[in-house]
Amino acid sequence: MESGPAIFAGMVFALFGGCLLVWTATRVRQGRPVADGVNPVASATVAGIASVVALCLAVWCLTRL
Repeated sequence: MESGPAIFAGMVFALFGGCLLVWTATRVRQGRPVADGVNPVASATVAGIASVVALCLAVWCLTRL
């Protein structure tokens, strides 16, 4: 993988995953729903898994330099 696109993709995944993780943790801590009309536990779990996957993809992209 070329370094330019790998850095860009890694930073996008890191920004998305980090922001989603912080946002989800904040909503859960405040006792507010993560998604409207969905089971609160299920929505927090799916959002948490998605953020961890995005952060893992960021690490993978940035290690391919």
